[in-house]
Amino acid sequence: MSESEKQKREPGTLLSLIVFGAAIAIILAGVVILQYDIHIILLLALIFVCLVSGTLGYSFDDLVGFMKKALGQAMSAMIIFIFIGIIIASWIFSGTVPALIYYGLQYIKPAVFLPVGLLLCSITSMSIGTSWGTIGTMGLAMMGIGSGMGIPPAVTAGMVISGAAFGDKMSPISDTTNLAPAAAGTTLHKHIGAMCHTTIPAYIITFVAFTVLGMSYQNGKMNPETIGIFTRTIEENFTITPILLIPVIVLLILNAIRFPAIPGMAIGSLLAVILAVTIQGQPLGDVVAGLNYGYAKSTGVDIVDSLICRGGIQSMMYTFSLSCIAISFGGVMEHVGYLRKIVAIIIGKVKRDASLVPVVIASTTIGTLTMGEVYLSIIVNGNLYRETFEKRGLRKEMLSRLLEEGGTLTQYFVPWSTTSMFVLAALGVGAGEYWKFAVLNYVNPILSIILALFGIGILREGTMIEKNQ
Repeated sequence: MSESEKQKREPGTLLSLIVFGAAIAIILAGVVILQYDIHIILLLALIFVCLVSGTLGYSFDDLVGFMKKALGQAMSAMIIFIFIGIIIASWIFSGTVPALIYYGLQYIKPAVFLPVGLLLCSITSMSIGTSWGTIGTMGLAMMGIGSGMGIPPAVTAGMVISGAAFGDKMSPISDTTNLAPAAAGTTLHKHIGAMCHTTIPAYIITFVAFTVLGMSYQNGKMNPETIGIFTRTIEENFTITPILLIPVIVLLILNAIRFPAIPGMAIGSLLAVILAVTIQGQPLGDVVAGLNYGYAKSTGVDIVDSLICRGGIQSMMYTFSLSCIAISFGGVMEHVGYLRKIVAIIIGKVKRDASLVPVVIASTTIGTLTMGEVYLSIIVNGNLYRETFEKRGLRKEMLSRLLEEGGTLTQYFVPWSTTSMFVLAALGVGAGEYWKFAVLNYVNPILSIILALFGIGILREGTMIEKNQ
């Protein structure tokens, strides 16, 4: 062992708590109170953690190595950011998103819009395996339909997020659905089976909630004038035909047969480019440029422009750069050992198996809160709790289920998480507005904790579901 290795010290419990608390305080004070740019605040938090880590014997090269390792683990997910920007732009240029809005306004009634929209977003997300792709395409269309019907954007966004999160959580081709069992040491099949115990009841509650909420938007509250503005503007700027739905159908089929997500999105984008040139008469050069910079042709109607003037690779760079800083921050927090110390304290105080449910959910949520990135939080917490679950004779798929409930679902409530920032960029609604309407995202974790109190969902090795003694 080299001299530099011998000089490195593991952080103590008190120091870990101080660093963790100070980092959270920096983020909350800068983003929530002072309302400064989140990139700079996270960068300050990263610098703070690095300076403290330097006193433990870690060199600058060591800390950069931790950042690179964390970025490498999340790189495949970050590449998806780029393709989502491309597919959003291409589907707007082709008229696919405008067509979804147009047909939705024609055939979906306000009273059933929310439950129907929930089902459509759920099916889309289950099929394509990504909540981001669903939010940026079907979700964007739902925002247009809801706006035309006079439904508040926050309500529609909450419905979209609930449906997208359900599919992202349950789809066998979703990144988090594969990442969680890998981090916990179980199989994909067992993981999905374990999630059904809490996710299905939570989804039923969510569907009922949106059905009841939708009843308040009857024909009397429908805004025919707004709907007319949407449909006329779309007709004037796009050629509307069912052929424009081909990219959606093809992408759903590709993902139904478990075709890889990124090549699938590339094919869906290519089809949209062909439709943009042949059906919409868009110059190929404009479309290619738009894949980078987004759709920017104004219709002259602000309410429509706010929905369709978006997309492109550059629209993802805000989130991409934020992800780089957040993941780098999380990499240092994990590899220096601050998080391990804090979790060790918590685990030592947990006596009942049922108590592990809120602990793991809260820990994964705090991980996202601290690191700003759910992928890293799932990996870290999966590794931290795996040994504890093994010693207690609890199934690893129970751990993977809790990682999703505390990570995949709650990431939408962290304003500085990459997912919340993407929702803001894609739908124009922030976490502070939509959180109360993202019903599934808080009902599922809460239901999981309540069921655990009655011994339901406590999965033990060699048995079915047993009550905790």
